[in-house]
Amino acid sequence: MQEDYRKWYSHHLGRDIEMLVFGNWGYPIVMFPTSMGHYYEYKDFGLTETARWFVETGKVKLFCIDSIDRDSWYAKHLHPGTRIWNHVLYDRFLHEELVPGIQRECNVQKIGVSGASFGGYHAMNFAFRHPEQVGHLLTMGAAFDIRSFLNGYYDENVYFNNPPDFMPNAQNDEFHRMNIVLGTSEYDFCKGSNIQMSNILNRKGIRHRLDIAPWGNHDWPVWKDQFPRYLSMI
Repeated sequence: MQEDYRKWYSHHLGRDIEMLVFGNWGYPIVMFPTSMGHYYEYKDFGLTETARWFVETGKVKLFCIDSIDRDSWYAKHLHPGTRIWNHVLYDRFLHEELVPGIQRECNVQKIGVSGASFGGYHAMNFAFRHPEQVGHLLTMGAAFDIRSFLNGYYDENVYFNNPPDFMPNAQNDEFHRMNIVLGTSEYDFCKGSNIQMSNILNRKGIRHRLDIAPWGNHDWPVWKDQFPRYLSMI
């Protein structure tokens, strides 16, 4: 399986963002790591290996990118307003720098986004903030409400980066053109968050699939089973 290491300098973040890219061609999927994870996490835990057939046949091209969670949501040494602002800059990097570059490279109008655990939050937040750029949203074992990270702090930036808050009022026809899969499992402590988000989408008439595995908990074996199945839906 073709593997390419890249480093992308972000003007918004003022730093390099590292990534591993799997495949020569195919529909692009940006992969967000779990909490404070790095770009090589999905390779190390074998998730990318489950996508080998899709990558080698040119169905998909995986862009496994770094997070800045240590400077945003998990930066307990910073004021909550600074934490959320750092995430806003990360979102601008994605929206204005990385994703347009991937769109040009792969000659597509929209990309796919995916992630497990906290990576699923990142995927959903980006997709629902920028639905004109995302055609497929695939989450696994994710929770989507980030208010618990902010010690009661709340402002406009929190609202617009917390999908359970902003989605009930969001209006965009592109939501109805997006392939959305919410993956969880019977004993996943994030199952309730997925049911809650599914209910929000149902009330808005947004088609999606809530996939609750009848086994397993919040762990890699479930996500490694789900990921190739979700890729087959693209």
